Amino acid sequence: MGRTVTVATCALNQWALDFDGNLERILKSIEIAKDKGARYRLGPELEICGYGCSDHYYESDTLLHSFQVLAKLLESPITQDIICDVGMPVMHRNVRYNCRVIFLNKNILLIRPKMALANTGNYREMRWFTPWNRSRHVEDYFLPRMIQEITIQESVPFGDAVLATLDTCIGSEICEELWTPVSPHIEMGIDGVEIFTNSSASHHVLRKAHTRVELVNFTTMKNGGIYLLANQKGCDGDRLYYDGCAMISMNGDTVAQGLQFSLDDVEVLVATLDLEDVRSYRAEISSRNLEANKVTPYQRIKVKFALSCFDDICAPTSEPVQWRYHSPEEEISLGPACWLWDYLRRSKQGGFFMPLSGGVDSSAVACIVYSMCLQVCCAVQNGNQCVLDDVRKIVNDDAYTPTDPREFCGRVLTTCYMASENSSQDTNSRAKFLAEEIGSYHMNIYIDGAVKAIWCIFNAITGRLPKYQVHGGSARENLALQNVQARIRMVFTYLFAQLCLWSRGMPGGLLVLGTANVDESLCGYLTKYDSSSADINPIGGISKTDLKSFIQYCIDTFHLMTLRSVVSAPPTAELEPLKKGHVTQADEIDMGMTYDELSVYGKLRKIAKAGPYTMFCKLITIWKEICAPREVASKVKHFFQMYSVNRHKMTTLTPSYHAANYSPDDNRFDLRPFLYNTAWSWQFRCIDEQVSKLESKEVNSKLENAA
Repeated sequence: MGRTVTVATCALNQWALDFDGNLERILKSIEIAKDKGARYRLGPELEICGYGCSDHYYESDTLLHSFQVLAKLLESPITQDIICDVGMPVMHRNVRYNCRVIFLNKNILLIRPKMALANTGNYREMRWFTPWNRSRHVEDYFLPRMIQEITIQESVPFGDAVLATLDTCIGSEICEELWTPVSPHIEMGIDGVEIFTNSSASHHVLRKAHTRVELVNFTTMKNGGIYLLANQKGCDGDRLYYDGCAMISMNGDTVAQGLQFSLDDVEVLVATLDLEDVRSYRAEISSRNLEANKVTPYQRIKVKFALSCFDDICAPTSEPVQWRYHSPEEEISLGPACWLWDYLRRSKQGGFFMPLSGGVDSSAVACIVYSMCLQVCCAVQNGNQCVLDDVRKIVNDDAYTPTDPREFCGRVLTTCYMASENSSQDTNSRAKFLAEEIGSYHMNIYIDGAVKAIWCIFNAITGRLPKYQVHGGSARENLALQNVQARIRMVFTYLFAQLCLWSRGMPGGLLVLGTANVDESLCGYLTKYDSSSADINPIGGISKTDLKSFIQYCIDTFHLMTLRSVVSAPPTAELEPLKKGHVTQADEIDMGMTYDELSVYGKLRKIAKAGPYTMFCKLITIWKEICAPREVASKVKHFFQMYSVNRHKMTTLTPSYHAANYSPDDNRFDLRPFLYNTAWSWQFRCIDEQVSKLESKEVNSKLENAA
């Protein structure tokens, strides 16, 4: 009998509701899989319509068009003689399910609904779908007439079943089911399923990739078997970047690893593996074999098709590979850059526009765009025709081929330094020199005239003029003077983004890039509707600490020497008057907390789900060597007052690349009120009472020791 099987999984850059493009990419992946000898092809979750359809799942159009695409797949010669496993929404008895549709030679073998839905963080599957909670239960699904005409089937199996081919047994999991405490693969494996498949839509978060890889490898190490993981890749039309990492594992080892970040829309992994290796591995796991006698069997859908061939005795099999993980700095360089590329090419704009202040945040964004340009040039050099076609559309030149990242950056990135009387020569120079190093089209804009015109209007109406605090003004006056500068910069940013290409005789407009990091957003250290407002923000989910490490990475990797002075300079908004030509304003002094402290607050608030009192209790232990309880209490109170006073700003945050699990993104990830009782009277009183107890305990302890 046949021993070796050849199977394929893939990572596809699908786009919500792009049915034409999604169909094209699915067919291409199946074609590549067949060309490499695969007899089974697995695709990512909801690949037909795109994972990120959100409330479009409520629309009957989404279901209709998904079935129309399925009909095209069933009819295509490309899908013949290979088991195809595709993802789409299906309505069964007036209930919507997130499903796998598995078919072979114009016959649907099984529709397998998702049993555990992702419903935390950025995921809201319970809003649109219902989990299939009837384990091992299968019933008839009556096909739409358009599908019946192709398959000559009136109904097909719908539910929790496995496929029994002529040589092996295949069981499905869908994304979240791998992460649940009692995953389906456990009892499927005990019941003799040898090949597990998982279609995912798993997004990128810094330092997350190893968790997914280890879960898959641990699955096959504990139970034996072959595990195929497919994943979405790219930007599906929202804040998330799906980071590929398709993989194939056998008996605890990775045998095929996909790229985590890539500009390729279609990536297919194929492995040839020996089923006897699975059977031998399982033979000596006596605990598994004892459980096999007690397991409730799955219904097996018999398939007259083999994944192996009779003459495959000498077929070479895939060997284990060592997974290579990216460092967090590499992840920042690659992930947001790929995300920006998807936004740029799909928005059909002419490039990006961003204010370059000479600080860490805006410099990091500029470096991410430069990294994007490097990846584009590399993809074109490696023969990626799709990337080249997109480049030519963006620059409006059918003969153009990018070869130099700096030259290409000059075509797609426009930077500007928006100077006021409060700007220093140091930041001006840093912005200018960094723009020269990465090759962006750079300009200087002076905003003082516009700022003074606004104050003249205010003076004409009220008869008064505000003053900075250093000139004797109040805190209210000082803040208003700063905010006008910041908001004027936003007006100039959008004006130049719309018209600077026009002024240069070029078609199109530019996408505005935001430059606020996750920590500043968390405490609200930004002006509402100022230069932090933008179309998209590649660093809005990245901490200041990680951005500083990324800047050092860019110095070492891209040899951008200007960044040395950027990373060593104290962060400043430069919105208050200079003193003898030097900046006196510092962000951390204005905020009343350091960026390192902000990262700690953010993780405790969101990830550890700590309110003021719990945060205080945790920090008196974490910071016991550096802060007394009363000082910790003061810091916690200050953070929560700043956070709650500025929470309304979270409702207007620019859509940001999601890279941190403590992101305060109000729209999707961090669902909380934006009008708080900022006194936090009950909570702060509990903290004060605890401080008093701790201090009394310390005094008593000292008295006892003295006695």
